[in-house]
Amino acid sequence: MQVDLPLDQLERYHYASAEPADFDDFWRSTIAREAERPLAVAVEPYDAELETVEVLDLEFTGYGGARIKGWALLPRRRSGRLPAVVEYLGYGGGRGLPLESLAYASAGFAHFILDTRGQGSTWRTGDTPDPEGSAPAIPGHLTRDVLSRDDYYYRRLFVDAYRFVDVVKASADVDPGRVTVTGRSQGGGLSLVAAGLRDDIALAVPHVPFLCAFRRALRMTAESPYGELTRWMATHRTKVKEAFGTLDYFDGVFFARRARCQASFSVALSDLVCPPSTVFAAYNDYGGAKDMTVWEFNGHEAGGPYDQLRTIRAVRALT
Repeated sequence: MQVDLPLDQLERYHYASAEPADFDDFWRSTIAREAERPLAVAVEPYDAELETVEVLDLEFTGYGGARIKGWALLPRRRSGRLPAVVEYLGYGGGRGLPLESLAYASAGFAHFILDTRGQGSTWRTGDTPDPEGSAPAIPGHLTRDVLSRDDYYYRRLFVDAYRFVDVVKASADVDPGRVTVTGRSQGGGLSLVAAGLRDDIALAVPHVPFLCAFRRALRMTAESPYGELTRWMATHRTKVKEAFGTLDYFDGVFFARRARCQASFSVALSDLVCPPSTVFAAYNDYGGAKDMTVWEFNGHEAGGPYDQLRTIRAVRALT
């Protein structure tokens, strides 16, 4: 069941909502302020009981001085600097156990996984708390301090995602010229954020990206996570305009417009979680060379393992 516009219209769809006039200033000042904090990367060997993959337990300083966890998974047999895959995770998930994420290291890449602050309690476990508080919110993360662009949850997470790339590029095992950012759903949205804020990424591979075209998404689906926002707005009736005013600073479409690296997207035409038009909104405005894989009969799972294969092939094409 296709749930959005016909494909020929999706391919021409552009998100009409205007971005904030000070969008660039807001993010430039945010990144500059946080850059004053040393990354203070800590690396510890981790016994994952794996023979062919070496695992390192990472910790670094993210937004606001919070200590953020991550994994590095490396092929045990390696020589020279490797292409790196930086993976951001879907909504609610954490870094989990290394044995849940073996594909990219097994393909010969350095694989870095960012633990998502305050999440990691639904489909996969995490180890990083979010020390910041919140005004009244729907359970989840999308509505946490949604009336303040400065205090909104995703400001913290976007900075964590940005700084994690600095951690990766500083690794002696990584070729800094061959860094790929990728992820599914929320992770796909974060890959667009990283590609839009940085000019030193080689490739972005967002699978069914979340956090795109908020104003359309909330009118196209009541499924969570977007449903968290619609329920919040139904309760806080008089604050809808103010909430959208915050969300505009965190819309993946506006980051996609600023990205210049090569990108390979995927979309699913039966996706009730991230409606196809919201994915095409980011894709059609993406600022660099790009391609799109369309999964006609799939929902939010999209290509599943085939999306991982697409990522592996795209990273190998960089070499």
